Amino acid sequence: MKLEPEALRQVVDRTLDHYHTRAEAFWEGTRHHDVEQNIDALLRHVQAAPPFTVLDFGCGPGRDLSAFVRRGHRAIGLEGAPALAQMARANSGCEVWQQDFLRLDLPDSCFDGIFANASLFHVPRQELPRVLRQLHATLKPHGVLFSSNPRGDNQESINGERYGAYYDLAAWRGYLTAAGFVEIEHYYRPAGLPFEQQPWLASVWRREESA
Repeated sequence: MKLEPEALRQVVDRTLDHYHTRAEAFWEGTRHHDVEQNIDALLRHVQAAPPFTVLDFGCGPGRDLSAFVRRGHRAIGLEGAPALAQMARANSGCEVWQQDFLRLDLPDSCFDGIFANASLFHVPRQELPRVLRQLHATLKPHGVLFSSNPRGDNQESINGERYGAYYDLAAWRGYLTAAGFVEIEHYYRPAGLPFEQQPWLASVWRREESA
């Protein structure tokens, strides 16, 4: 669906308001989720000398920011919902930038890694190429992007008050490759289950420079 600017803004604002007004419930519902597999997938592919500088893109209440800090890295959060951004600062002690995904203001070549866990599927499909190019630009050369999204048949929809886009691997590869990324690996979650019981597509990508 192609959205005009005002409709696009409304979709994004509704999604952010959903998280803003349910911040406490979201924290209680997700604070004990185990995403160590995903954190490991990002960190083991970073080629820089530690400690790494990591952007937690869509950091929510700060659970994963704290995990990166415990591992000795410098983590910065980015979150669009004001209540979640405030919680992330309080929970992690990290710097958190309050920015929505369609109004990013990111420094060039700043991060060794970007952790986009359950966040990029909220970017409207028509805006995804631009957002991915911005993430590519804020990574250092050969930096690493991790993403995990609910997989689907390349449909987008508004579920209640939240927008979501659900890609299969081929479509997701197309977007990331077009933005200048090279695939390192992908897998499905939760681990150890039959494919039909693995709703999450996780993938790891590297920023490669043109020859």
